[in-house]
Amino acid sequence: MRGTAQRSMYDRPPWLYAPIVVAGFDMSATNKIAVFIDGTNVYATSKALGFDIDYKQLLLEIQTRGNLVRAFYYTTIIEDQEYSSIRPLLDWLDYNGNTVVTKPTKEFSDESGRRWVKGNMHIELAVDAMELAAHIDEMVLFSGDGDFRSLVEAVQRRGVRVTVVSTISGQHPMIADELRRQADAFIDLIELQPRIAHHKPQAPFGGRGSHE
Repeated sequence: MRGTAQRSMYDRPPWLYAPIVVAGFDMSATNKIAVFIDGTNVYATSKALGFDIDYKQLLLEIQTRGNLVRAFYYTTIIEDQEYSSIRPLLDWLDYNGNTVVTKPTKEFSDESGRRWVKGNMHIELAVDAMELAAHIDEMVLFSGDGDFRSLVEAVQRRGVRVTVVSTISGQHPMIADELRRQADAFIDLIELQPRIAHHKPQAPFGGRGSHE
C-alpha cells in the first residue's frame, strides 16, 4: 500500500502481466484501461444510491471492457485510529495487485476552538494519471468532483479516452456538470448496481472511508 511507504505503480507481481482472457478471447492487444477511484467520493455516491460496492465485482466488470492495466484506489485515513472499517477493503485491494494510495487527514481549528478534519487525494490521483497516460488507451475515473475536469482534459490531449463514473440519479446529482461535459463517456453508477452491488455488508469488499 502506498502511504508512508511509497510503492511504484509499476511494482507489480509478474503474474499481473499475463494477458486477461474473457470468454476465451485474448484481450492483451485490445483496449488498455487504468481505473482511478476517488474512494471518499465514490463512497458518498453509492450511499446516496442506497447500496455498497463489491470491489471484486467492480474490477471484473471493468475487465469486460478491455485489458485492465492498473487499478488505483485513493482515500484519506484517520491516524491513531484503533480500528478503521475501511482497512479490510484496503488490504484486499492491496493484496490483489491494485495500487492503494492513502494519506492521513489533517485537523484544523479556528480562533473559537471549532475543529474540523480536512483531506483529499486530488494531487496524488492527478500525478498518477498523467504518469500512466502514455501507457493506456482509456482512463476510467470513479468520481464526480469537478476539480478533475482539467485533469481529464490534459489526459485527453495525450490521446486517452476518458470515461467518468458517477451519478445523476437520485435527489441530487453527484457529478459536476463541467466534469460530465468534458468526459468522452459517462456511466451512471446506478446502471452498474445489478452487477457490482455488495450483498453481504459484513464482508470486506463493501469498504468505507475515513469520512464515516
